[in-house]
Amino acid sequence: MTLQNPANYSAFWPMFLPFILIFYMNLLLMKPTSIIASVLGNETDRFALLKFKDSISNDPYGVLRSWNDSNVNFCNWPGIACSRRHQRVTSLNLQDCTLHGLISPYIGNLSFLRVINLGNNRFYGEFPPQVGHLFRLQRLNLSINMLEGEIPANLSYCSKLTVLILALNNLSGVIPFELGSMEKLSVIYLGGNNLTGSIPPSLGNISSLTRVDLARNNLVGSIPHELGRLNSLIRFLVWSNFLYGTIPPSLYNISSLSEFIITENQFRGTLPPNIGLTLPNIKVFAIGGNKFSGMIPESFSNASKLQSFDIGQNSFVGKVPSNLGNLPDLSIFSLKDNMLGSHLGNSLDFIASLTNCSKMKILSLTENNFGGVIPK
Repeated sequence: MTLQNPANYSAFWPMFLPFILIFYMNLLLMKPTSIIASVLGNETDRFALLKFKDSISNDPYGVLRSWNDSNVNFCNWPGIACSRRHQRVTSLNLQDCTLHGLISPYIGNLSFLRVINLGNNRFYGEFPPQVGHLFRLQRLNLSINMLEGEIPANLSYCSKLTVLILALNNLSGVIPFELGSMEKLSVIYLGGNNLTGSIPPSLGNISSLTRVDLARNNLVGSIPHELGRLNSLIRFLVWSNFLYGTIPPSLYNISSLSEFIITENQFRGTLPPNIGLTLPNIKVFAIGGNKFSGMIPESFSNASKLQSFDIGQNSFVGKVPSNLGNLPDLSIFSLKDNMLGSHLGNSLDFIASLTNCSKMKILSLTENNFGGVIPK
C-alpha cells in the first residue's frame, strides 16, 4: 500500500502507534542514565576535593600533592576512600597530617561521605555548617585543631551520626539542644573548648550514648536529671567547668558506668550508701575539687574494678572504710584536703588494708584530721 496523500496519514496513525511506542521505550532502555548520573556525581566529588585542597595553605608533608587534575582517579588520592559501585567518596581521612588552612564549605557537596577524620591538624576558622548536609555521615572527628565559632545546630540533620568528636578546639557558644534528636549517637566528645551555657537536657533522649566528654569548658548549671536515663553510659566527663548543684541520684544507678570524672566544679551533696553496689563496673571515680560532704560509703569496697579513687578537696568527714584492701586494682587513692579522721590513734587503721593493693602508685592523705602512727 502506497500512501500518496499526506492527508490520508491520520487514518493509518493508530496502526503505527504501538511500533512508535516500542521504539521510544527501547531508546530509553538503551540510555545510560545511571552512568551519566554517576559521572556527574564523580565530577562533583572531584571538584569538591580540589576546592578542599585550595583551602589548605600549608601541607608540610605533601599529602595532597597528588590531588590535581591529572588522570589519576581521585579515589586513589591519599586520604580518600570510595564506594565500589558508584565510585563516590565515602571517607575523608587526613588525620595527623599537620595541614593548615580552612575546612572548605565544598565538603558539604561530598554527599556520599560516611567518615570525616581531620583530627590533629591545624585547621582554623569556623565549623562549616555545610557538614549538616551530609545525611549519610556516620563518624565526624575534627579534634585537636583551632576551629572557632559555634557548633552548627543543623548538624542534627546528620541523623546517622554515631561518633561526634570536636574536642580540643576553640569552639564557643552553647551546646545545641538539637543534638538530642540524633538517636544513633554513641560518642560525643566536646571537651577542651570554650563552650558556655548549660548541658542540654535533650542529651538524655539519646539512649545509645555510651561516652560523653564535656570537660574543660565554661559550662554552668546543674547536671540534668534526664541524663540518668542513659542506661548504656560508660564514660561521663564534665571536669573543670562551673557546674553546681547535686548529682541526680539516677546517675549513680547506671551500672555500666566505668569512668565518672566531675572534678573541679562546685557540686555538693553526699554519696549514696550503696554506691559501690550500684556502680559495679566503676574504674575511675573522681569527684575532687568540689563541695561534697558526709562520710565515705563502706560499699566502695564492693567496687572490685576500681582503679582510681579521688575525693580530695571536699568536706568529707568520719572514718575511712577499713576494707579497701578488697580493691586489687586500686592504683590512685586521694583523700587530701578533707576533714577525715578524728586526731585519734586509730584513724589511720585503714592503711593496713591497703597493703593488699599491690598496684598502688599514688596515696595522698594530707590536710585531714588523721592521728596516730601509720601501721607498718
